[in-house]
Amino acid sequence: MDLLRSLPLGLYLEQPVTWLHRLDSRVKLGWLLSFLLMPVLANPAWRLLLVGVLILITLTALIPWRVWQQQIGWLLFLCGLVFFITAIAPDGLSVDHRPRLPEPHSMTVSLAPTPKTSYQYVLVDQGLIKINRRSLDLAIRASTLLFTLIYSTNLFLLTTAAEEITAGIEELLQPLRRFHWPITEISLTLTLSLRFIPLVLEEIQNLVRSIWTRAINWRQLGLRYSVQLWLLVAERLLENLLLRAEQIATAMQVRGFTSPNRHRVDWHELYFKLGDWVALVVLGFLWGLRLGWGGII
Repeated sequence: MDLLRSLPLGLYLEQPVTWLHRLDSRVKLGWLLSFLLMPVLANPAWRLLLVGVLILITLTALIPWRVWQQQIGWLLFLCGLVFFITAIAPDGLSVDHRPRLPEPHSMTVSLAPTPKTSYQYVLVDQGLIKINRRSLDLAIRASTLLFTLIYSTNLFLLTTAAEEITAGIEELLQPLRRFHWPITEISLTLTLSLRFIPLVLEEIQNLVRSIWTRAINWRQLGLRYSVQLWLLVAERLLENLLLRAEQIATAMQVRGFTSPNRHRVDWHELYFKLGDWVALVVLGFLWGLRLGWGGII
């Protein structure tokens, strides 16, 4: 088991370099925030459209199939499971169902024909499986929202380096310097946090491997001692992570690091290119569709 390579979330794809990699990180942050905000109070058709846009972006970026399969396979399964469970669950409406026609004793003779309609509230009624219009609407909303929130964030991390993310966030937060916000310190903390994630995965991987190599008989050990063993592993993990953090702090001190403003390293030069302006225009058009057709704001 190699968590650093098999974990489907939070990975950065260095090769091949796609057009998503070449976009400015600030533009990609704007797209990410749009994908997080657009589903709010949107109709089901718009939510399905956002899912299609995300898949279309992935296809046009020519991301390798092995990466795409690893990133999206488990997520499609999870969203499909959420859709199925929500669709067959009760809709939660406390409505008193009444017959559409009056009682026989109160019926009056009328020669006017009864209007016919094709509307059906219950769409599927097969034994235990009963799907109505509201449960189907809730299923679409829940599954598409889950897919959009997770996959848009994952696609952003897949095509954006940690240094680009922090540089873009720092650039966007520059107006807050007027209120004496420590923007540079915040960006440095974010950079160290993103760089610390692989170290956490490595420590977890080493501890899990150390448990597996000892061939522990869990059934013979029992529930009580199994819980105690995993608590010891968690304690050891915390100690190792604190040790790694102390080593990083010591390495920064011996190199004379005092403040982010005095030891500033610009990893990426941020400037808009033609592709960035095109992406912003497309994003503005998408927001226009959202305001006019996507549903209630």
